[in-house]
Amino acid sequence: MTRGKVPVSHLYVCAALAVTLVLISSFDRDVSEAITTFEPDPRYAEVEFAEPEVYEEQPAEPEPATTEEVISIAPGESLSTIFEKKGLPPGELQRILASDPLAERLHRVYPGHKLTFLVDEDGLLLRFVHSSGPLERLVFERDGGTYSARKEIEQPTIKVAFRHATIKHSLFVAAQRAGLEDALTTRLAEIFQWDIDFLLDIREGDEFFLLFEERYLDDQFIDTRNILAAQFVTQGETHRAVRYVDDEFYSPEGESMRKDFLRAPLEFTRISSNFNLRRHHPLFKISMPHRGIDYAAPVGTPVRAAGDGTVRVAGRTTPNGNYVILQHGETFETKYLHLSRIARGIRKGTHVKQGKVIGYVGATGYATGPHLHYEFLVNGVHRNPRTVELPKAKPIPASELPRFERSTAPLLAQLDSHVSAHQVLAAR
Repeated sequence: MTRGKVPVSHLYVCAALAVTLVLISSFDRDVSEAITTFEPDPRYAEVEFAEPEVYEEQPAEPEPATTEEVISIAPGESLSTIFEKKGLPPGELQRILASDPLAERLHRVYPGHKLTFLVDEDGLLLRFVHSSGPLERLVFERDGGTYSARKEIEQPTIKVAFRHATIKHSLFVAAQRAGLEDALTTRLAEIFQWDIDFLLDIREGDEFFLLFEERYLDDQFIDTRNILAAQFVTQGETHRAVRYVDDEFYSPEGESMRKDFLRAPLEFTRISSNFNLRRHHPLFKISMPHRGIDYAAPVGTPVRAAGDGTVRVAGRTTPNGNYVILQHGETFETKYLHLSRIARGIRKGTHVKQGKVIGYVGATGYATGPHLHYEFLVNGVHRNPRTVELPKAKPIPASELPRFERSTAPLLAQLDSHVSAHQVLAAR
């Protein structure tokens, strides 16, 4: 190559670059002019685009104002007087009573039952609820000019509880200190009443162990229910009972706790005169046999049939006052003297069940004070009602014993476990 001369190829390249630059410059100018001279199409000059519409959420209609009130029925109050106090129309209660067969139960309301009223701001009754207890209620809701009714039942939780008590003064005082309700203590005494005289046999230091049911609703205690098993120790002798079908109680061996006769046919205060064939009579001041027991008790105390039987005599004589004689089969007879009055419906030939009220304590006839003179005869011979061996009710049939044992074994095992734990603690 000769210095100072440019090759021809290079000249062609430079010429191509120059042409390219001129074309780019011309394209930019045309685009710029197109943008600068743009005018809108007159067909769209008058079109206006509306702003998007915004919808605001409207507030809900307020619920009608209502007032709910819960009251307890007080002694002497009735539904009619309560509705009147609430200012409800006179016919409102009648509409509820006519609304459904369930309303028939509103004729049996008692003090302590709860009533709930839901009314609107105009005083219109919308809902009425009757609660006889924490587990059951009747609900009446307005349906136009009448009411619809329904029954609501809560299902409680049942728990097994245990109590032990040592007697210092009386059964009921000991039971109360153990936290037991009187109704449960009464049931305990009823179970053992054929074997234990709870007025005369109880001594300081006697004790009982009790397995029973408690009911809860949402962990809130409601009440106590069935006794399941019990053990009573009096004067060193142990008595045990376990619940089987129909709330009947038996010994662990299947012997019925129930006897054909009650040991005493009433709740008495004391024995004012014992069975004594050589007693000195307080009125006639001579030795006269006393062929029964005098149970002192307030006038009007109910006297019950000692066993199933038929009324042989129901009348009055000068020495006996008002009196009743019951025949129990061919072997046994019981007499009840000095009654203030004979119970309604008790007349010759009437059949009575054990525990049926046949009269009331009084002081009629040859009596120095209110008491029941009670006699017990076996084959026509007077026997001491407190010591005579009472015939037992029928035991569990042999064919049913296996089922009885399977049913009661867990209850007796629980009772034994608690008794053993108590004895271990007491020995420490």
